[in-house]
Amino acid sequence: MFSPTSTSVRHGRLSRLFSWIASPYFRYRHANLIHGVRVALAVAMSIAVTTGIDVPHGVWATVSVLVVVGGLQHYGNIRKKAAERAIGTMLGAAFGLVLIAAQALTGSLMLFFVLMCAIAGGCAYYAIGKAGYVALLTAITMVIVSGHGDLPFTTGLWRTANVMIGVVIALGFSFVLPQYATYSWRYRLADNLREGAKIYGALLEGVPLLPEDMAKRFFRMSQRLVQSRGLLESVSKETNLPMARLEEIQRLHRAMLAALEMLVTSMPEVTSVGGHRFALGCSPGEVAVRRQLLQMARALRFGRVSLLHHALETTAVESTVCAETPGDHATEGMHWLAMRFVEQAERLRLRLSEVERQWNIEGARPFGA
Repeated sequence: MFSPTSTSVRHGRLSRLFSWIASPYFRYRHANLIHGVRVALAVAMSIAVTTGIDVPHGVWATVSVLVVVGGLQHYGNIRKKAAERAIGTMLGAAFGLVLIAAQALTGSLMLFFVLMCAIAGGCAYYAIGKAGYVALLTAITMVIVSGHGDLPFTTGLWRTANVMIGVVIALGFSFVLPQYATYSWRYRLADNLREGAKIYGALLEGVPLLPEDMAKRFFRMSQRLVQSRGLLESVSKETNLPMARLEEIQRLHRAMLAALEMLVTSMPEVTSVGGHRFALGCSPGEVAVRRQLLQMARALRFGRVSLLHHALETTAVESTVCAETPGDHATEGMHWLAMRFVEQAERLRLRLSEVERQWNIEGARPFGA
């Protein structure tokens, strides 16, 4: 027999496990796995429904599931793309039935092919424009439903029904543990800010930076930057933020990485002034920006937006003792770059704080916050 205590402990563990799986950060880290499981379950449901009630040509329901949901991952895409795919699939099914009906009434296979080619050409005309995906799916589904003029009307109806079944199943599963593009965008930006803070900290302390290691780290940050750019349209849909605002944040993100890389590459390997290495740190802002980067990263990672406002306060009061450095052009250039980096970080903080109500979409705080 199970005691009430053991039952409550089990329920507590299950609740923590579910919270962990449902957390945005878990979904971000395991997005591909979750998407794969989601599609596999949708396909299993399609097979179970069509074979369970012995629907003829049930394979097309599974094809529709893969077409509609197979490439969808982010919620911002799902809202638009799922609707586009459903519309295109239904339009194609309607055109396919019209072709079958036309051939049945006229008995002319030539007319069937002429109409099919004309519709396919029309779809191709619109496939280049804004409604490109709808047009492409319309043509594909039309061929699936109508075949090459060798299918009876009942077969076309069954294929249409299967297509509709697949669309419904796909749309249902597309909203199971969706991956919000906003979280992916935030976490990538946070990772770059955290990585940038580590590199900048090494510059502050005069720690030697190996070129091979720096190349790998900047490559990873550049990858995150490019991936973030691809998410902006979905982020805009999820948060109702204007693309111009997101583009400005992206531009500051890119400028900060460029300034940091220039700082790293311009840092002298060794200087012998007083037996010390060259180090940044001749103004409070140059030192405080490291903490500011970490605070912005935590605000994006955990939704703790108060850190964005706290960062400004610490910037004004933190100070350090200037490193003894020679008054050459290399030193002056590094400090000029450092001050530009400080300015860009402050502008990024201001932009993030101005629109935090939109990007801070915490329904449930990420696990571990």
